[in-house]
Amino acid sequence: MHWFQGNSLSMLVSGVGFILALFGCVLLHEFGHALTAKKYGIKTRDITLLPIGGVARLERMPDDPRQELWVALAGPAVNVVIAIALFLWLVVTNTFEPLGGLTVTSGSFLERLMIVNIWLVLFNMLPAFPMDGGRVLRALLATRKGYARATQIAAGIGQGMAFLFGFIGLFTNPFLLFIAFFVWIGAAQEASMVQMKTAVGGIPVKLAMLTNFQTLASHDTLNRAIELILAGSQQDFPVVDDGKVVGVLTRGDLLMA
Repeated sequence: MHWFQGNSLSMLVSGVGFILALFGCVLLHEFGHALTAKKYGIKTRDITLLPIGGVARLERMPDDPRQELWVALAGPAVNVVIAIALFLWLVVTNTFEPLGGLTVTSGSFLERLMIVNIWLVLFNMLPAFPMDGGRVLRALLATRKGYARATQIAAGIGQGMAFLFGFIGLFTNPFLLFIAFFVWIGAAQEASMVQMKTAVGGIPVKLAMLTNFQTLASHDTLNRAIELILAGSQQDFPVVDDGKVVGVLTRGDLLMA
C-alpha cells in the first residue's frame, strides 16, 4: 500500500517500519502479561504474534481473582504507557499533526503509532473473551460470585458482543465478521474449559487412576506389548524387574521401534 501510494523505496521502508513498530507494541503488551504472571509464580509457555494481536500462553491462570485482574490489566497498561510517552514526545517536539490529516499510510509516524496504541487499549478492554477485558470482567465478578458462574456470565456477554459485531459486519466491514468469529470461539472455549475444570476439580486422583494395569519385564518381546495393547485400553507399560520399575514403554516408543 505504501509502495503504490508513494511509488518510492522510502514509502515502502516507512510502511514496513510502521508494521514492525506495531508488532513491537503488541509484543511489549504480551510481555506485560508474562512478567506480571511471573510475579505470582506463573510461567509463560510462549508468546505468539497473530495478524490481529498476540497471545501469551500462561501455564495456568491465577486462582486468586485479584491476581488475574492484575495480570489481565498489565498488557493494556503497557500500551497506555507507550501512548503517554509518545504523546509527551509529540508535545515537547511540537510535531503534532491534525487528526484529519492522518491515514493508515500517511502522516506523523509517532502520532499514528500513539493512536494505534490507544486503539489497542480500547479493543483489548472490551468485556469479551479472549480479550483482556473479558478476563477483567471475570475477575471482578469472581470476587462476588463463584469462578465458574463468573466465567459463564463473562462468556455470555462476550458472545453477545460477537453477535453484535457479526451483525454490524454484514452491512459494513467484513473484517468484523472475522473478529466476531474469533470472539465467539474464544468465549465458548473459555467457558467450556472452566466448566470441565470445575466438574473434575473435586474428584480425587484415586477415582480416576488406572488400578488394573499390565507390566512388562525387560526380557519380554515387543510382540508381547502389542498383544497387551490390542487386548485392552492400556497404552503405556511399566517395565519391572525383580519388583522394581526400571523403565516405561510408551505407545509412541513402540511405534518408533
